[in-house]
Amino acid sequence: MINVFLCNLIKYIALICMGKSSVHFIMQQQISIFWFRRDLRLDDNAGLYHALRSGHAVLPIFIFDTNILNGLENKTDRRVQYIHKSISDIQEKLVRFGSGICVLNTTPIEGFKELTNEYNIVSVYTNHDYEPYAKTRDAEIRTFLEEKNISFYTYKDQVIFEKNEVLKDNNTPYTIFTPYSKRWREKLNDFYLQPYPTRKYFNSFLKQYSTPIPSMADIGFNSLFTEHMSVALNETLVRNYDKTRDYPALDGTTKMSVRLRFGTISIRSLAAEAKKLNDTLLNELIWRDFYQMILWHFPHVVNGSFKKEYDQIKWRNNEKEFELWCTGKTGYPIVDAGMRQLNQTGYMHNRVRMVTASFLTKHLLIDWRWGEAYFAENLLDYDLAANNGGWQWAVGSGCDAAPYFRIFNPYLQTKKFDPDLEYIRQWLPEYDTPAYPQPIVEHTVARERCLDVYKKALRK
Repeated sequence: MINVFLCNLIKYIALICMGKSSVHFIMQQQISIFWFRRDLRLDDNAGLYHALRSGHAVLPIFIFDTNILNGLENKTDRRVQYIHKSISDIQEKLVRFGSGICVLNTTPIEGFKELTNEYNIVSVYTNHDYEPYAKTRDAEIRTFLEEKNISFYTYKDQVIFEKNEVLKDNNTPYTIFTPYSKRWREKLNDFYLQPYPTRKYFNSFLKQYSTPIPSMADIGFNSLFTEHMSVALNETLVRNYDKTRDYPALDGTTKMSVRLRFGTISIRSLAAEAKKLNDTLLNELIWRDFYQMILWHFPHVVNGSFKKEYDQIKWRNNEKEFELWCTGKTGYPIVDAGMRQLNQTGYMHNRVRMVTASFLTKHLLIDWRWGEAYFAENLLDYDLAANNGGWQWAVGSGCDAAPYFRIFNPYLQTKKFDPDLEYIRQWLPEYDTPAYPQPIVEHTVARERCLDVYKKALRK
């Protein structure tokens, strides 16, 4: 609210010298709003493109949603800092066009109440969000705006295919990945990969004096994280992705998961590169669409198993063992290295994510929801659909998941993917010294215990 007031105050003071008519014009000027969310970029942005072509000057906004922020206990949360840096980058670019972004720190509904009091808004544009909270939020905003005769438009932007775009012949959603991916590929053509040429319309941004965006302190967070991770896509790495992606000691993954999560890169541009250079990477992007589709059609997966019989499993839920897993002190080096990497950087190699998730749920028999929540709190690239899908795949409860009797052997995973122990030694300086803990459970014993518990639950 304060930022809207300051923005208008500076604008009105600057224009007062031009006469009352100019002030009146600005106050009455019909505008459109573009609402940034999971699409923090100016280039190739679907909703922004349509807003800029609406025929009205476009005011870009971002809302630091206190409904979400107030629930974050960690006030150095890397995700908030990443968003803040991305918004600052957008502001810097908009200033070059004589514009700026209006950044609010409030709930979305209160933010739009303030905006409708300050501006003559004709329409609001944004991009689809498929998570349960987002669907409820957007329904509330749509109702509020419609009561004020303001149009609310949303567009597909963060996936290639969404909702009901890839269905079985009987118009029901797929729950197995392989046939879904086959239909996805059949449907894909260059039309779906074409970028939105937003730059052609940048002159449509509302001309205004930009105001400083709220600082991290203003929104109640600390600025201790400096790495932005908005790395450029490396073509050589993409070409070799299928050969390097499983080895955590190598710089063999694209590092695009963070950028995709917050929309600082377009899914269309990345999919186009993958289609051209590496089919394995394209397959990973199809998995991403698949999990978003599952979340849309089966929202019960947020809190429960996709295969509901898996909710009958009797988890041990030993809190001491969970703490050892969280802090990387289980005595299983590949697991501990992964958890140390996560805790120190906000990132974990994808192969190691599978190993650590399998270990927690099958070796320790701790509810997958505990692990999912820990990842959600600590992963910079946390995405509800992908995180949930990955955890349910590991535990066996998800759609198209690994069968419950497939239990990763951490030692064999190490031998295969970190044979020289480079990754382990990087994150476990005390490895191979008396300071490194003994395994908290023996692998064969844990495996047999897991199979017994699962069989009992799934026989019912």
